[in-house]
Amino acid sequence: MERSAAKKKKKKKKTSSAAALHHFQSTFRLFGERGELRGLGEGFFILYLQIFHNPKMAANKPKGQNSLALHKVIMVGSGGVGKSALTLQFMYDEFVEDYEPTKADSYRKKVVLDGEEVQIDILDTAGQEDYAAIRDNYFRSGEGFLCVFSITELESFAATADFREQILRVKEDENVPFLLVGNKSDLEDKRQVSIEEAKNRADQWNVNYVETSAKTRANVDKVFFDLMREIRARKMEDSKEKNGKKKRKSLAKRIRERCCIL
Repeated sequence: MERSAAKKKKKKKKTSSAAALHHFQSTFRLFGERGELRGLGEGFFILYLQIFHNPKMAANKPKGQNSLALHKVIMVGSGGVGKSALTLQFMYDEFVEDYEPTKADSYRKKVVLDGEEVQIDILDTAGQEDYAAIRDNYFRSGEGFLCVFSITELESFAATADFREQILRVKEDENVPFLLVGNKSDLEDKRQVSIEEAKNRADQWNVNYVETSAKTRANVDKVFFDLMREIRARKMEDSKEKNGKKKRKSLAKRIRERCCIL
């Protein structure tokens, strides 16, 4: 009996720090995917961002999770414009009519983008000014932005300029993947923002404008997939630029070495 107990002790391996981290990540991710980060406090969500949107932390994930391209989308816009409704319609084919202010919820889904299986990570942020202090953390983590307003609310359209300015300030990049989205297109009789007015703003920003309806699902998939294509194209450009710099450095190094030999 003593020998068998000793063998069991030998077979029992210590849990590695990487395994413990993965377990914590999986548990914390589950809360995010269920939309249960709401109300947990600013500190919890900042910790979440550091874990799931930090390239260094991503290196600790199992290889299987790294095999698919991951595109990180941030939903921005005033409160009540339908950011959560669009997200939930895209994720689960459900229309949620009752409005409940969101602090921040995160969702992840596997999709097929132009024949390639990828993952989309959607961060649905708050529109209320109460949460403005932590927006910078969200914006830093994003690779692309859906800036949403309601076509039935002129104030929400005016607010898109502020959101755009905040994003550009944090990202320090004029060409960040970005779509202007006019939601609630099913409420045409209550329209306050004309298509022409919205398109003019999009043209000024050099971005695309799309009208959606979370209720009828009109163009819901389109805005998410169009933005993912922009993110993918940007990543390819950045990769080419990075490789070009490496080649130039390598060439300069070889030239210096030849000069030293001569």
